[in-house]
Amino acid sequence: MATPISRDTFKEYCLRSLGKPVVDINVDDAQIEDRIDDALQYYRDYHFDGTERIIKKVEVTQAIKDSKSIDFSNESPEIIGVTKLLNIGDSTNSSNLFNIRYQIHLNDLFDFTSTTYLPYVTAMRHVESLEEIFVGSQPIRFNRHTNVVNIDIASEDLIVGSFVIVDGYAVINPDTYTDMWSDWWLRRYGTCLIKKQWGENLKKFEGMQMPGGLTFNGQKIWEEATEEQRSLEQEVINSYSLPVMDMEG
Repeated sequence: MATPISRDTFKEYCLRSLGKPVVDINVDDAQIEDRIDDALQYYRDYHFDGTERIIKKVEVTQAIKDSKSIDFSNESPEIIGVTKLLNIGDSTNSSNLFNIRYQIHLNDLFDFTSTTYLPYVTAMRHVESLEEIFVGSQPIRFNRHTNVVNIDIASEDLIVGSFVIVDGYAVINPDTYTDMWSDWWLRRYGTCLIKKQWGENLKKFEGMQMPGGLTFNGQKIWEEATEEQRSLEQEVINSYSLPVMDMEG
């Protein structure tokens, strides 16, 4: 099958693109696996299709309350970024009988039979702005290598049995979503990295003459692959990466 649908067919596709079986590709199988891993790593870091946004509900346990942290190290799929927690106990949360939204409804401050809901929306934005000014967002710290979300709030604000909502990003597993292997950019990038490894291997025999007068030209292959890699990485940054967001806090 021409279109890759698994890691093995992806590997064979890349090798065929380089000339196999007409040309002997002098790259060890372990080296090919390493370059595929490198291609996947770069794809997940920079291509918008390499990750997906997740909204995850986490129940607060005594361990989370004591440590003021949430451990995602054993989570599947792997979480690589956490942007925020939904505010805990905010004044517009409908689960609180005495919150502002409930009181507005209770006292009929707004008539929803009206032809417009603009006053209500404006009031809610005003309440949220006041909360942001005087309370602010829940401060968190996260590192993808530890996979632990540290919540910098007082322990008493974490109630055992309640829930917090984590907003973040997780990687796409190509073994589960096999269509990822057929991604046009990933196929070209994986082929490029294997080609560069091929040139790296042949560079060790530069100038060696084989029977019939043939010589190795690994340097040329390496230079071509390096230029292709630079072009593909520039392409993914310009065309397939999400825009950089300003830091908040």
